[in-house]
Amino acid sequence: MKVAILSREPKLYSTRRLVEAAEQRGHEPIVIDHLHCNLVLEKGQPGIIYQGKRLEGIDAIIPRIGASVTFYGCAVVRQFEMMKVRTAIDSQSIVRSRDKLRSMQILSRAGVGMPKTAFTNYSDDVPAMIEQVGGAPVIIKLLEGTQGLGVVLAESAKAAQSVIEAFHNLKARIIVQEFIAESKGADLRAFIVNGEVVGAMKRQGKEGEFRSNLHRGGSGMLVKLSRAEKAAALLAAKSLGLGIAGVDMLQSARGPLVLEVNSSPGLEGIERATGLDIAGKVIDYTEQLVQKRKSTDAKKA
Repeated sequence: MKVAILSREPKLYSTRRLVEAAEQRGHEPIVIDHLHCNLVLEKGQPGIIYQGKRLEGIDAIIPRIGASVTFYGCAVVRQFEMMKVRTAIDSQSIVRSRDKLRSMQILSRAGVGMPKTAFTNYSDDVPAMIEQVGGAPVIIKLLEGTQGLGVVLAESAKAAQSVIEAFHNLKARIIVQEFIAESKGADLRAFIVNGEVVGAMKRQGKEGEFRSNLHRGGSGMLVKLSRAEKAAALLAAKSLGLGIAGVDMLQSARGPLVLEVNSSPGLEGIERATGLDIAGKVIDYTEQLVQKRKSTDAKKA
């Protein structure tokens, strides 16, 4: 199987591990910088030009699309889909997961537990908005923020109103969420591949930090999820159509609450915390997708 890993940086841990896992299984991995792909659109012959050559013979792709390049990255993934190349994560699912508001609307409809969340486009509604999520303290998030950036804890209603109004004046889109005090600066990351939780860790924020992201100095440790936590993570990933996902949850008095579903979850933290070959699980899943396509094509023939 010739598998292309869409990544802007071949030296990143996640990219290197996927290449390594593919080679160990006898496949031919190549790393493609999706921002350097030129898309060719013509009747019946969609194509991609990379480094001056037309990409051919690729069986599957594994997208590692950063949040800052979602638009073009997803355009490249769609082009591969039009070329009938299997993708471990389809373009529409990436788009859904990257829009925090849209993804939470989908999760809400599916019955996934989550912190109370409010969204408005008008500063005049701020006091009511804060009350709708249970009052201060509240969490304020930029819709486009990643890795804990663009996330603010407002301790009082007055502070929350000031922050929200400041964001609105900057024309920044935000959501306001209730603060789950009992989580104590920790969250759970469930790594899902093909409808199965293949690894889980508990991430603890450093002292004085309410964000548990590893990029913000948090630490990760192996954890065994409860049945309810597994069910919530699997339902969240399924609702967004993601075959591969990192689902972030808080432990609360009313059960697991999903914060976010990541369509390009990093491998370093989860592999180091669990000691498991998560990259291998991703490659195995991608291989299954290719075999399923070949089987379907053979039946049609």
